[in-house]
Amino acid sequence: MSEWFHAEGNRQQGPLPAEQLVELFRNNQISLDTLVWRDGLPQWQPLRSVVDELGLIVPALDVAAPAVEPEPEPEPEPVAPPPPQPPVLPPSTPYATQTPAGVLPPPKKKLSGCALTAIIGGGLLLVLVPVMAILAAIALPAYNDYTVRAKVATAVNALQPLKQQVQHFADDEGRCPGANDAGFPAPGDFTQAGLSAVNIGRFNNGHCGIEATLAVPGKSLDGDLLWLEYDRDSGRWECSGESDDKYLPPSCRG
Repeated sequence: MSEWFHAEGNRQQGPLPAEQLVELFRNNQISLDTLVWRDGLPQWQPLRSVVDELGLIVPALDVAAPAVEPEPEPEPEPVAPPPPQPPVLPPSTPYATQTPAGVLPPPKKKLSGCALTAIIGGGLLLVLVPVMAILAAIALPAYNDYTVRAKVATAVNALQPLKQQVQHFADDEGRCPGANDAGFPAPGDFTQAGLSAVNIGRFNNGHCGIEATLAVPGKSLDGDLLWLEYDRDSGRWECSGESDDKYLPPSCRG
């Protein structure tokens, strides 16, 4: 069953089963415009685009009532034409009155440069803020995964000198080393970045190797085991672990 994530402000919520996501919508805690995502989707999408997949029943919009045509207004009664006015004397006539000069309308006020800048800046903010929130909701989980992978890779690299020591001992002595052998650390004595404990010995399949405990506080893989096995017959190392493959180096993925 797919697990879903949804955006709340600039934070990602989840994972949630599909039934719980549907319940959030029915309780008006999320809307059709809320961004959701599950494994397999290329990017975050609004909830309305996956209603069929989730089995959501969205009420149809109310049909608008037909517009009522206004009643025609009665035609106005004919108005008698005004009585004829006496002709205006030409300007050359001494008794002619001067035509009053027309009153000019006041000039329109123009917006200053500062006001235009403020309006344009405000419009850009209205567009950029939602876009930035969406980008943050997408980029934040990816960045968190990247930092966890980097810590696991650092822990694996810290075990390289111990791997060589185990291999040389097994090839020379014909058996697997243990914590009691000279030069090898006790489980709690190997303190390196990203590791809380390291055990050295023999696995059930006969391989010699290392069992390391990851130390990634606050993350789901904190305390997961990492196994490095050395096959003396082939002279090769194998790596595996309890954590999700997306956090492990490529050489340790199953």
